[in-house]
Amino acid sequence: MPFTLATWNINSVRLREGLVLRLLEEEAPDILCLQECKSPVEKIPIEGFQALGYIHMVARGQKGYNGVAILSKLPIEDAGDLDHAGLGHARHVAARLESGVTIHNFYVPAGGDKPDRAVNEKFGQKLDYLTDMRNDFHAEKPAKSILVGDLNIAPREDDVWNHKQLLKVVSHTPIEVEHLAETQDAGGWVDITRQDIPEGNLYSWWSYRAPDWDAADKGRRLDHVWATPDISNAGHSSRIRRDVRGWEQPSDHAPVFATFDL
Repeated sequence: MPFTLATWNINSVRLREGLVLRLLEEEAPDILCLQECKSPVEKIPIEGFQALGYIHMVARGQKGYNGVAILSKLPIEDAGDLDHAGLGHARHVAARLESGVTIHNFYVPAGGDKPDRAVNEKFGQKLDYLTDMRNDFHAEKPAKSILVGDLNIAPREDDVWNHKQLLKVVSHTPIEVEHLAETQDAGGWVDITRQDIPEGNLYSWWSYRAPDWDAADKGRRLDHVWATPDISNAGHSSRIRRDVRGWEQPSDHAPVFATFDL
């Protein structure tokens, strides 16, 4: 049965409940994975989502920071969570569909401003988080799985507005790109977005610091949809709703979509 999923760093699900409802009304994906919900699970405003048919949710939350949630029209069961790097943060949750497909929703640490773990603890935490992801995938090879989320790394040269200028900027430094590649390789993950759109600049995030974000277009592709090789050929119709970044009081991320015929 085909299903469409979307992944979106919402940057506060309570503050931007109206934007989530608008997206669900306009797009009606079967599954929506949210990151940076910034809410305890019990305070996520589920009533409006349920009214639109999203009667299933698995989530992990904490007050004011992090937080991940999977909203679904399709029945899902909670498939657990992982605390990589021992941070005690709500950065991962997994859900399993009745078909046996597991969906992993990740929010990888942003890493702070300086790409040097000697002077920036947050950068070290980011690298450690990715290392733990890699080690987990080595230890237990994922199968029949989809991984989505804000991975906070734009790996390719055409995933950023200026490769050379961003080589020393957190999210596109060589060490981060290397760590992400090792994580992807460890699980055999296929980048579904780039499988569908193999060439050209592609972004899902634009900084709040640029009031003319659309015209300047200094974006980065930080949000990803991956799948294991056994189901990657079922993925198609990838796209990014860039215009959502221009909605009133928006998140700085745009939602990324993919459809799977499974």
